[in-house]
Amino acid sequence: MTDENKSTAKVMPLRPTRPCPECKRPSHREHYPFCSARCRNVDLNRWLTGAYVLPAVESADDSDSED
Repeated sequence: MTDENKSTAKVMPLRPTRPCPECKRPSHREHYPFCSARCRNVDLNRWLTGAYVLPAVESADDSDSED
C-alpha cells in the first residue's frame, strides 16, 4: 500500500461513537462509554454513594414467616 492509499483508506472503529451518559459529548475509546476520566469518575461516585439504586420488588412468596 502506498502512502497515498494509506491516507485515504477508511478504518471502521470497533465501537460506534456514542454520546457520553454524563455530559452528552462524543465518547472516547480510552474511557468508553464516557468522554473523559472525569465523567467516568462522576458516574462511579454516584454508584458508590447510592444515588443509583436498582429497584427491587418483594413478592408474597418471598416472606420468611412460616404458618
